[in-house]
Amino acid sequence: MGEMKSQLLFNFIAPIYGLFYKSQKTIFNNIINEISNDIDILSYETIIDIGCGTGALCSVLAEKGMLVTGVDPAKNMLKIAKNNNNNKSIKFTQASVLKVLPFKDKSFDIAISSYVAHGLKPHERKHMYKEMSRVAKNIVIIHDYNEKKGIFTSVIEWLEGGNYFYFIKNYKDEMDEAFSNVDIVNVDIRANWYICRPK
Repeated sequence: MGEMKSQLLFNFIAPIYGLFYKSQKTIFNNIINEISNDIDILSYETIIDIGCGTGALCSVLAEKGMLVTGVDPAKNMLKIAKNNNNNKSIKFTQASVLKVLPFKDKSFDIAISSYVAHGLKPHERKHMYKEMSRVAKNIVIIHDYNEKKGIFTSVIEWLEGGNYFYFIKNYKDEMDEAFSNVDIVNVDIRANWYICRPK
């Protein structure tokens, strides 16, 4: 799906995403608590959430004491995020990781992205990984699908026109090429955290 088409889609469905804000926060909170033995992201200070949507992950990270910046190309997603009283301490910026983000090199300790990579084409993912590596001092975290496909997810991803099937087949080769090291931690039945070290 092209970038403009993707923005139109996510601007249109932003109110639907907003309905799942509380449940998303619960999921992200549980993941961060459970994964702390593998990686304690709360030992870092600054983090950027690429493709932050309505800000659920940003909100959890801010509540846990991190300085959070959320970035998304869809203005309607950001409007919902900014209007949430829980998100007043978070800096939200409309920008696309498929271009050059408006931040200096190594501006953040961590760059994280949740369920963005699978929807991109291979060359777009390559750019995303490069741009996330540019703005992150220490770690890039890709929260996305693993190989355990579900029928419902497969149908939804097919309807969205993303690159889901290619992503789950080729993520290892793509990430190995983009990063100096990749550790994989299972965080859900169909999701992993790909914890990547920039080159």
